Amino acid sequence: MSKKRDRELFGTDGIRGKANVYPMTAEVATALGRAVTYYFQSINPTNTKPLIIVGKDTRLSCYMLEMAFASGVCSQGGEVILTGPLPTPGVAFVTHSMRADAGVMISASHNPFQDNGIKIFDAKGFKLPDSVELELERLILDPDSIPVKTGGQLGNAERLKEVYGRYIVHVKSALGNDFDLEGMRIVLDCANGAGYKVTPMMFHELGAEVFPLGINPNGENINKNCGSLHPDAARAEVLKYRADIGVCIDGDGDRVSVIDEEGTIVDGDKLIGLFAKLLLARGELKKGDTIVGTVMSNLGLELYLKSIGLQFVRTKVGDRYIIEYMRSNGNILGGEPSGHIIFIRHSTTGDGALGALKAIEAIKYFNKPLKALVEEIELFPQVIKNVVVKNKPVLESVASIQEGIKLAEERLLGKGRVLLRYSGTEPLLRVMVEGNIAETVEEECQRLIEIVTKEIG
Repeated sequence: MSKKRDRELFGTDGIRGKANVYPMTAEVATALGRAVTYYFQSINPTNTKPLIIVGKDTRLSCYMLEMAFASGVCSQGGEVILTGPLPTPGVAFVTHSMRADAGVMISASHNPFQDNGIKIFDAKGFKLPDSVELELERLILDPDSIPVKTGGQLGNAERLKEVYGRYIVHVKSALGNDFDLEGMRIVLDCANGAGYKVTPMMFHELGAEVFPLGINPNGENINKNCGSLHPDAARAEVLKYRADIGVCIDGDGDRVSVIDEEGTIVDGDKLIGLFAKLLLARGELKKGDTIVGTVMSNLGLELYLKSIGLQFVRTKVGDRYIIEYMRSNGNILGGEPSGHIIFIRHSTTGDGALGALKAIEAIKYFNKPLKALVEEIELFPQVIKNVVVKNKPVLESVASIQEGIKLAEERLLGKGRVLLRYSGTEPLLRVMVEGNIAETVEEECQRLIEIVTKEIG
């Protein structure tokens, strides 16, 4: 396969696109089911019937893709267990817990219901590396390379009941044994998504008084004016009920937005700083340990971590790259400004419910309200804007853009950063500028947008 087609199907987080439009079609899902099953058969020839866990969120198109993928697995001799709606971290956990060969989550995360996606986990619940995804692409695009199964070689599928209990017990165990949620008032927005049942159950079982939102999915309202990307309704409820905290997860439950007791949304980077302080205080981190973020992480977070004796390292955007770095280097905490927070001792992927419980644990441990806890973490003014582009040339090859970046960095006086990066799934260039003077940050971002629009917009 030529290099040009290396990433024809897989993006930064599995395969994603508009449902029933290539590549998010039933045909591709079936081919992927065959490819996944054949791949896991090939790396363990003694296992003729790989076990594949298949979870999903609440999108209308999940029925189509769930059945199509399961059909592909069965046609290749695999066994399928369908979990129904379950957060992404839940699917990853169940995959490892049940000693399955692989797990699959059908979801487009925070995207609107018209989109969908498929992401795959290995037997330990971790997302597949690029090399395996490329091999799966090869198999999908060359279906004749997979031997056909017939007769008794075909597989089967069943639906797993009571799967929620496994995941609830697992996440609850991550909360410090000396804490519970008795007496806490929590506004919980589940985005009408994969966590609409399991997440409220979890908080209720821990003793909280829960005011739920986004728990009535109809196939089309996932992430619609609700969840981590649209927290305004939850903010209003926090103030209305005088809640201790507001929690908003996204459609597949792997990210979280947290709202303090005064209705202010807490930036994801501030949450990471708070969690680092908590783990340091509880002895799970020691001075000199490293926290993992991405190139989009705020410079203020890096400076805060250094002020409390911790190091900071950046990876490419995407929680999979954070996790790969953490696994390779023995780090225990990482995350993105978007609210993907990884506590690798408890989860193999971002987990919105887990992040919320850790925020509550910090409130309990330090005996302070959330607003007071995050005030000491000062972030730099940061502006991120998207520019629609006609093509995606290598940015280093566009002289005017490089000159614009250099000038912006000079005007930031060494106290800021400039980052331009293409979206992995859309025809967009993301322009990020941050620095210690908000007016300069805004001016330089706008100037770079004008240059980009002229050159490739």
